[in-house]
Amino acid sequence: MQPPPLFRAHLVAASAALAAVLALLNGRYDYHRDELYFRMLEPALGYADQPPLTPLLGKAATALLGDSLWAFRLPSILCMVGVLWIAALLTREFGGGRAAQALCVWGLAFAGVALAFGHQLSTNSVDLLVWLAALLFAVRALLRDPRWWLAVGAAAGVGLYNKHLVVLLLLSLGLALLAVGPRKALASQHLWAGAALAFAIGSPNLVYQALHGWPQLEMAAAINETDGAENRVLLLPFQFLLIGLFLVPVWAAGFWALARRPEWRPVRALAWAYPILLVITLATGGQFYYPMGLVMALYAAGCVPVAAWAATRGRRSVLVAGVALNSAVSAVVALPLLPVGTVGDTPIPDMNSSVPDGVGWQAYTDQVEAVVAATPEAGAVITANYGEAGALVRYGEDLPPVFSGHNELHRYGPPPADAETVVTVGLDLEELRPHFASCEAAAELDNGMGVDNEEQGATVAVCEGPVQPWGRLWGEFQHYS
Repeated sequence: MQPPPLFRAHLVAASAALAAVLALLNGRYDYHRDELYFRMLEPALGYADQPPLTPLLGKAATALLGDSLWAFRLPSILCMVGVLWIAALLTREFGGGRAAQALCVWGLAFAGVALAFGHQLSTNSVDLLVWLAALLFAVRALLRDPRWWLAVGAAAGVGLYNKHLVVLLLLSLGLALLAVGPRKALASQHLWAGAALAFAIGSPNLVYQALHGWPQLEMAAAINETDGAENRVLLLPFQFLLIGLFLVPVWAAGFWALARRPEWRPVRALAWAYPILLVITLATGGQFYYPMGLVMALYAAGCVPVAAWAATRGRRSVLVAGVALNSAVSAVVALPLLPVGTVGDTPIPDMNSSVPDGVGWQAYTDQVEAVVAATPEAGAVITANYGEAGALVRYGEDLPPVFSGHNELHRYGPPPADAETVVTVGLDLEELRPHFASCEAAAELDNGMGVDNEEQGATVAVCEGPVQPWGRLWGEFQHYS
């Protein structure tokens, strides 16, 4: 059975509204620490902590449009517009007409974590697009033509250049097909050809990881050790916040309909892939937003029964009010609507960790520059993390070379062999002192805006006389997180 037409009026209007809002606001506040890191990374087939696609997109945007925060974030806007179109196509595949497609695009345009992914350039921005594309193609393969498994493989192969998490999606979907069917799909030659295609497209990045000792496995182990317990606590509660509390009934309806509707039996695995992915994420200590792509797919499916339910004026009014309230709450939490000088007096930094991670970099750089100016013999600056290093490279003037042992940046060291004096930023003095003849605090970072982040109150120190050559000592600074 052919799906209904794609009704473009609401889709184009929602896409334009989302793009306009993000374009107007994505130059406010400052770079996120991850964005500062991406700016520092040299083009490569892969990095210790991630594949290369997202940093390359940021560099391409600034090469074309100039080195500005606005330009750097343009790819994230395009990704979120793409997400809206794919979500509408998913709703259409489930038989959703004009009302269902309108609910899909207006609900998702200003929804929860997705809005945050559109505001900042992150691997999540690209990953969400990849996951939804793979899910759309999988639905088409199950409902219409198994040759669409080749498109699933192509999407997954491209996704491997952004994150390896797309493997978790395919694993969850495969286990769901095995559990609830249709099991014959697992015997399809097109499915296995798609798997081979994904491997072929993504293999250069996998070869890079293999040749470098699989650093991303070490990275995953480090994240599990440091954040795994907290991630497990947050996983289930935050599922209700990914799109927004007011829209939970829609994606819950999508799960129920996919699991129960006879006409949707061929795609029932889509519903059960979600709890399977939750279990995998819980077991591995992954981030609460890992299942975001599946939640969006469930929402796209849920728009069909919910739009049918809202056939009367009263119910339609309730639905419109829910979408409007969800959009308003999500916008306040996810977007830089408040002046940066006042946001520290609100609960927003506690609700959205991306906010404090994008505040104070210029002030911190100025304070480090003051210490360097007072230490003319300093031969290098060493930071605790890639955000600090990225900020000093972006905003610093007349600074010595900047290094960090954090993730991929460790490969860019060690400092010059003749650097007998270094300025350190954010590193623990008690851990530093055994490696130098002396280490003394010189300043304490303060963003001046009352926003508590990882850098606020961190120590800037001057360390002299490394006790070993830098080639040996540099290994002590390496860490993943």
